[in-house]
Amino acid sequence: MEQLIYAFCSSVTNPETMILVESIRKFSGEFSSCPIWLFTKKTLKEIPEDLLNSLYQHEVEIFTLDLDPEIANFSFIDHVYAAAKAEEMAVNKTDNLVFLGTNTLFFDSPEKFLLEDGISLGYRPVHHKLIGSLYDEPIDYFWSLIYQKCNVKEENVFPMQTHIDGQILRPYISSGCLVVNPKRGFFKVWWEKYKIIHKEPVFKEFYEKYDLYLIFIHQAVLSAVMLSELDKSEIKELPFEYNYPINLYHESLDEFKPKNFDNIITARYYLEKIIDEDEFNKIPFNEPLRSWLEKRVVVKD
Repeated sequence: MEQLIYAFCSSVTNPETMILVESIRKFSGEFSSCPIWLFTKKTLKEIPEDLLNSLYQHEVEIFTLDLDPEIANFSFIDHVYAAAKAEEMAVNKTDNLVFLGTNTLFFDSPEKFLLEDGISLGYRPVHHKLIGSLYDEPIDYFWSLIYQKCNVKEENVFPMQTHIDGQILRPYISSGCLVVNPKRGFFKVWWEKYKIIHKEPVFKEFYEKYDLYLIFIHQAVLSAVMLSELDKSEIKELPFEYNYPINLYHESLDEFKPKNFDNIITARYYLEKIIDEDEFNKIPFNEPLRSWLEKRVVVKD
């Protein structure tokens, strides 16, 4: 049995793919040699040979997803399907399947990814509210529908604080930093619900009104499935130091700004938003992380 297995879904050719793989192998300590599974809609023949060789050199296993063409282009559909496939494959191989967003970085050994006995899911809350539902306000129509479709009982709903703006929401968790015990089959239920819910006509008006519903409905379904499928005793909120959004550092509340990044374990970033060297230099990275990151995520004039 592996201590843990890393899995993620990627277009492969985006720069984030190799950055993630390299950060795991360089910075994740005792977990740096754990298996990495990459899921993609591309076939091996569609991946440039030099990139393929680099992935193999880092001992990445690559799996091609076979998605129904009718739904293959829907927002994050491959991400959710890949999670379910990884979970199915990981049974009896590990009790800790770590499913990540491609734009993840590892800065240190992720010891909290090892789930305690009885815990089926480790998660982080979303970074900020966006389409989330404020806990102290009446539930809106969108979330009422999501809860109805996923059979969420009102008594299972609890308050959750966002990672960056400190708002208190009904449970709304990030799909880019998840740890599951694959035997529980949680991702399977997420996939089964999402592949039906995302195309129901009732949600079309939300997609047309505000594109963030289209982008993030997969996380809404994920959060609702957590409430309907798992007892609260089976879930664990991972510490603040996991899944920290570097790109939101400057807009974070002061109490949510790390004084330095020595204690951050994993982070998220967006290449198109980390383009200003001066802004990057205001973020308190220390060496050797600073130099390593600067070469990969800062676009210089």
